Amino acid sequence: MPELPEVETIVRLCRPRLEGRRILAFRSTWPKNCLPSASGVRRAIVGRTIRAVTRRAKFIVFHLDDGGHLLIHLRMSGRFQWAGEPGHKPNHVRAAWDLDDGRRLLFCDARKFGRIIHTRDLAAATSGLGPEPLERTFTVGVLARCLRQHRRQLKPLLLDQSVLAGLGNIYTDEALFRAGLHPQIRSDQLKPAQVRKLHEAIRHILRLAIRLHGTSLDWVYPEGWMQKRLKVYGRTGQPCRRCRTPIVALRLGQRGTHVCPRCQAGAKR
Repeated sequence: MPELPEVETIVRLCRPRLEGRRILAFRSTWPKNCLPSASGVRRAIVGRTIRAVTRRAKFIVFHLDDGGHLLIHLRMSGRFQWAGEPGHKPNHVRAAWDLDDGRRLLFCDARKFGRIIHTRDLAAATSGLGPEPLERTFTVGVLARCLRQHRRQLKPLLLDQSVLAGLGNIYTDEALFRAGLHPQIRSDQLKPAQVRKLHEAIRHILRLAIRLHGTSLDWVYPEGWMQKRLKVYGRTGQPCRRCRTPIVALRLGQRGTHVCPRCQAGAKR
């Protein structure tokens, strides 16, 4: 699933093409992915101009000129394509936007898990999401409070979008490695120095991944280069780039987890 850096990359690539464009038509070939309904989305957005394109957690957000908002969540296999671009034959098209410059934006989604949501109240629609880790308001103190409020293993807590918005499996593993923290450490037991290290690691890893356009591990998201810089994720059995100890794989909260047992010691296995 695309995480914060991949979604941010998509937003930055789409802005020049979408901002200021008027939506002439919208169609969905998989109505279940539209909320409140495919017809409701169509009525709400056709004729509207896209004033801005931003990101909230893993949502792509179109801000419309009437004060409405269109949220797109890519989920497992969703991706944007532009109709007619050479070398890009669209497959599994679930929705399309016709724009006033003649372009057509396609939403392709092989697994049909993606969501297209229209709302008049963006704050209410995203009220269940935690703070944005790259915002200035996300301070060490904010992270410390998030960690102290729970008695959970560290990695499953960081993956909880109601606690911290945008982190996924790849960048949580990488941030924990950079901070020297084992994913099984209980969140409320971190010392102040460890919280500071984790805060720095999360922001560093996300910023680096954005600069490299995210991670490309399969056909769903082919644009990134971060996979060349991963230290632990997907490197089971390979030597740690820091200490040469073989990377091990764990299962936490039904998610694959990658750890250097020497650099990230500190939790009971």
